[in-house]
Amino acid sequence: MLAIFQILVLIFSAVIHEYMHGWMADRLGDSTARDAGRLTLNPLAHLEWFGSLLVPGLMLVSGMPFIFGWAKPVPYNPYNLSDRRWGGARVALAGPLANFVVALFFALVWRFMPFISLTFSGLIAIIVYINLILMIFNLLPIPPLDGSKILAPFLSAEWRLKYLSLERYGFIFVILFAWLGFSYILPLIHFLFKIMAGA
Repeated sequence: MLAIFQILVLIFSAVIHEYMHGWMADRLGDSTARDAGRLTLNPLAHLEWFGSLLVPGLMLVSGMPFIFGWAKPVPYNPYNLSDRRWGGARVALAGPLANFVVALFFALVWRFMPFISLTFSGLIAIIVYINLILMIFNLLPIPPLDGSKILAPFLSAEWRLKYLSLERYGFIFVILFAWLGFSYILPLIHFLFKIMAGA
């Protein structure tokens, strides 16, 4: 039951993440996500069987100390954005920021409601941790993660093109980091958890 709860939290956290990408793009003048029926919190519109179910399921079965996954990226057309220079970065930042808000909300619930049961407290901790994982992981500057889209506007046109062209290998980079490099960002996740939840 705990494994199922973790996967459900991951799915809904990823859905919120992708929804906010579409919401920000819509606010900036691009209706691609809305027209595609993706500007919704309905999980069925965002689920991707491999990243939303298979990968986190395998991580749980293998006994890894964390789970990670993703939903289908929400489409948007950068040429429709009212802010051509920074619009893409703002759309990219909206996803991790949404996960931060979710993590902060539940961390404050845990912090200022000490009377909640130990079981419920553990479930809240899972919600906070998973959203912090999604936030930090997506902020990594690895194409096609959100961090690369946030960094790109700061590069020259030539270097931006070269940098974003690495996206064709992005899936390999992301999987390798998830399996081999995740331990390097765990201390930051633990630190943020302690600061936010006070525990």
